[in-house]
Amino acid sequence: MSIAASELRPASAVGNWRTPLVIIVCGCAIALLSFGPRSSLGFFVQPMGREFSWGRDVFGLALAVQNLLWGLGQPIAGAIADRFGVLRVMCVGALLYAGGLLMMRYAATPLSLDIGAGVLIGFGLSGCSFNLVLSAFSKLLPPEKRGIALGAGTAAGSFGQFLFAPFGVALIDNFGWQAALTVFAGLMLLIIPLSLALATPPTAAADVPAADQQSFKTALAEAFGHRSYVLLVLGFFTCGFQLAFITVHLPAFLSDRGVSAQTGGWVIAAIGLFNIIGSLSVGWLQNVFPKRHILSAIYFTRALSIIAFISFPITTFSAIAFGAISGLTWLSTVPPTSALVALMFGTRWFATLYGFAFVSHQVGGFLGVWLGGIVFEQFGSYTPIWWLSVLFGVLSALINLPIVEAPVARPVAQPA
Repeated sequence: MSIAASELRPASAVGNWRTPLVIIVCGCAIALLSFGPRSSLGFFVQPMGREFSWGRDVFGLALAVQNLLWGLGQPIAGAIADRFGVLRVMCVGALLYAGGLLMMRYAATPLSLDIGAGVLIGFGLSGCSFNLVLSAFSKLLPPEKRGIALGAGTAAGSFGQFLFAPFGVALIDNFGWQAALTVFAGLMLLIIPLSLALATPPTAAADVPAADQQSFKTALAEAFGHRSYVLLVLGFFTCGFQLAFITVHLPAFLSDRGVSAQTGGWVIAAIGLFNIIGSLSVGWLQNVFPKRHILSAIYFTRALSIIAFISFPITTFSAIAFGAISGLTWLSTVPPTSALVALMFGTRWFATLYGFAFVSHQVGGFLGVWLGGIVFEQFGSYTPIWWLSVLFGVLSALINLPIVEAPVARPVAQPA
């Protein structure tokens, strides 16, 4: 048996230092590190805006570009990882991420902000974020451990948000936004040694089960010709729209209503903390309930929570309560979405196909961040975007209901 073939077997069968526990712990650490800084970038909007006299539309564009390029880069990074292995992709992604944070630290013009916070961090995230961690989990772990591992990897990203939000605010308050970005950049380099545990080898056709032997083009044609996959991808748009808008604009929204930056930090942290509960719970619940019903419930709950939040006066209590409720549904869409992709099409092109679903997610993120900045500068209010988030939530709740949870029919093995 070749090395590649043995590496593609579950980690418990490989018999080396990369046990399932080591893989899960290192993968969760990577998810924590990669998700933490990008979820805290909203706290840099006001201090950098004051220093350079930038409007929120400047940050809105830069972080919208980040979301879009993260999405567009994800299927490319996923295809490279599927074909040549995860390790190199993650190392390059970590270096781009760190470089983007450093360029953001020295940014003095909107263009340099767009390149650092937008282009470099966006492509960096596509190479080292939790999406590739989930792909590695799907390839390296035995089936009985995948459900909880997918939930744990997603929850770890949320724990990064919980840690980095107050940590980032404290760094900005005590040492300035420049020092905070420098510290963030240094921490991203820790991803490189951690990624050794998630290394997957180059994949040759001979190492892949006959049922999964597909070319890249055949896999894409099959997926986008599959109605349930298309519905899943469309629903994922809403997740990106809501999350990106809230991550970037909620701190400023709260500040406009007299809520302190420290409280804003704890609201974002509450989202991260409660998403740990939500992600782990969904990771378990998807083994009990239909995944499409879980997704529908998540999107509908988000819509209701936004309506309640904007319909009453904003207080410290209501802000933290909104953060807690939002956290329960924050990234909890990811475990059932990724599990459905693996269920429908197997793991051979998982990173690629989940990557294309993530493009939809990040196009939504691009619009959420960009429109949030544009609408605020034009009207002085985020209210239209809040209600647009409600509409998208209801539509996605309905879109996910017709999804069929079954492997795609492949009567004849397709040549690679």
